[in-house]
Amino acid sequence: MPGKEPDRQEKPLAKLRDKLSDGLARKRLTKTQLATRSGLGRTTVQEAFRADGTVPSAETVAALARALGLPEGELLDLQRRAAAHRNGLVPGGGEGTGRSIGQWDPHDLEIHPSGAAASAGSVRALSGYVRRAHDQVLADAVGEAMGGRSRMLVLVGSSSTGKTRACWEAVQPLAAEGWLLWHPYDPTRAEAALADLERVAPHTVVWFNEAQHYLGDPQSGERIAAALHTLLTDPSRGPVLILGTLWSEYEDQYTAIPRPGSPDPHSRARELLAGRTVTVPDTFDQDALGAAARLAQGGDRLLADALARAGTHGRVAQDLAGAPELLRRYKHGAPAVRALLEAAMDARRLGMGLHLPQAFLTDAAADYLTDDDWDRLTNDWAEAAYADLARPVHGKQVPLGRTNPRPARRPPIGPTLASVTAPPTGPMLRLADYLEQHGRTARRLLCPPASFWHAAYTHLAHPGDLNSLAEAAEDMGRAQWAHHLRLRAARAGHSGAMIKVAWAREGTGDREGADSLFWQAAGAGDPRGLKFLGQKLEMAGDRESAEPLYRQAADAGDPDAIRGLARLREQVGDLEGAEALYRRAADAGDPNSLADLMLMREGAGDREGAEAIAREATAAGDTLCFTVLTEMREGAGDREGAEAIAREAADAGDISPLLHLWRAWLDSYPERAEAAFRQAAETNGSPTPAHLARTREEAGDREGAEAIALKVADAGDFYVLSATGES
Repeated sequence: MPGKEPDRQEKPLAKLRDKLSDGLARKRLTKTQLATRSGLGRTTVQEAFRADGTVPSAETVAALARALGLPEGELLDLQRRAAAHRNGLVPGGGEGTGRSIGQWDPHDLEIHPSGAAASAGSVRALSGYVRRAHDQVLADAVGEAMGGRSRMLVLVGSSSTGKTRACWEAVQPLAAEGWLLWHPYDPTRAEAALADLERVAPHTVVWFNEAQHYLGDPQSGERIAAALHTLLTDPSRGPVLILGTLWSEYEDQYTAIPRPGSPDPHSRARELLAGRTVTVPDTFDQDALGAAARLAQGGDRLLADALARAGTHGRVAQDLAGAPELLRRYKHGAPAVRALLEAAMDARRLGMGLHLPQAFLTDAAADYLTDDDWDRLTNDWAEAAYADLARPVHGKQVPLGRTNPRPARRPPIGPTLASVTAPPTGPMLRLADYLEQHGRTARRLLCPPASFWHAAYTHLAHPGDLNSLAEAAEDMGRAQWAHHLRLRAARAGHSGAMIKVAWAREGTGDREGADSLFWQAAGAGDPRGLKFLGQKLEMAGDRESAEPLYRQAADAGDPDAIRGLARLREQVGDLEGAEALYRRAADAGDPNSLADLMLMREGAGDREGAEAIAREATAAGDTLCFTVLTEMREGAGDREGAEAIAREAADAGDISPLLHLWRAWLDSYPERAEAAFRQAAETNGSPTPAHLARTREEAGDREGAEAIALKVADAGDFYVLSATGES
């Protein structure tokens, strides 16, 4: 019908088929001949020309374009538009966020190039792809997303093991279906994600490469995790596919259950990641090596070169990504190059952010050099070293290169001081991921030299960097540097540093100065400032003034403040109100509330109730209550009750109460002490024979101690002999 022809010509799928048909006619080929020439199956070719057929894949269109001598780029653009049109999506049309998968350059999604480009204008190459076990898990997630169910999967593994490339290969079937891909990064990854997650439309891949920059952000990480959970569970917004990558150490950090009494900064991230991670191994197994060898034999030069270097140890992905060359550049670099890299490695492993001030690194490097190396430096040593470090290894990878942090263009997430958001001055540098990870391992036991701390104090202005280095200095016994760096962090607006300085002033008797800093921390958005002010008033006996401060801190999200309110209720005899608050604090994540509730029950004479709370806490993963209850019963002289509680705890997998009884009874009740020790050892085997020999020796049974020592020595462990005085 002539009236329908203009509408038909506006559709990208119709245009694509018209161009293919015209090309076929010009070449005077049959579809069977075209199938032979293109390397495609006859059914695939027939389907591509059918008026009522599905949208052909990008691979099919590219093969047909090459066989017919048609412009490949133009036809692929029509294919992408056709696929998007089929799903009701108009890439770049303002709906949702992101753009068509086919419009992305994989390198812009942070996929490492597989080798150096031949010239400045060359396309950065990717080697052939080798599927491994984790690819099937990815394929299953993609299949479920295509079937209409929102899914999330995070690939976990070391640097340069192929995590990001695996995600890219996995989403290719979605490209043919017209899905969009959104990679938030401007002005920062966390800010971009938090600002636009609510705009993510159905049929979108959310690309969270290096997910630690989203989930680990100290201000926004938990809010991003919550928003992702909402996106996954809201049927009206699906289907979506969330893909991310993480180093193993970050997964451990986010999923670890904190110890009793410790803060829990990643509770939402832990819940989000549960059941949604898959491990990417460091090495290719034999099946993967075989598949890579077949691709190499088929002409893949990049894989052939990588297998020649990495085939014996299987670290093919790292070789392709340039990790060995990065390591070689570090190990064989000039002394100044090594010094700058080691200063950068130490900065990153001790908690500084991605962007390192060049002025800081230059001054920090001084004491990493020997006296001889320092004397040989020329006036332009720093410029020469930075130029050397900026030379790429493969594609865009450099050992230490210039970076341009984007200025914040959106309102801050929470209350912050103006100095916190001030843009950095001077050049900023970023250390290559692989060298950062190498430094975390190779330098984990080393303390930076004095020039590092002096440069930090002199040049750093970011409050988070200053506070992280203050904490590291304290851990490493550099108390003076810790003090001065923490003061600078507090002045720059870091609330955690303010609180630590406040407690230090409190310890010196400067209560007025401490209170001022607590109020400043509260004004910077940290509810702990209010809580600690409340605790001081409570300790001074002013419960009436403490209560409103606790309430403000509790309303701002501090579970320990709820526990403080519970204590106030308990002190005035309102046990029912106190119990409700203790349970509320426990539900909010306070690790000590159930222990306090148990103590309250025990103090009120409700021994059965106290034991029930201990069991409840243990079932929830908190084993502190059994230990506390054992100590209370033993301290009150109830040895039988203490032992019964300790054995119940051991049955639940916690041997700490038994070990407490062993230590408490060594002198007075050696037989009971030994029995408690033996049960603890039988439970998980963690106490050593040396402990048991010491038990016997301290109880006066010298012969028994020596018998144990000799028995263990027969098995090759001579330490126990020396511990018991044998020679």
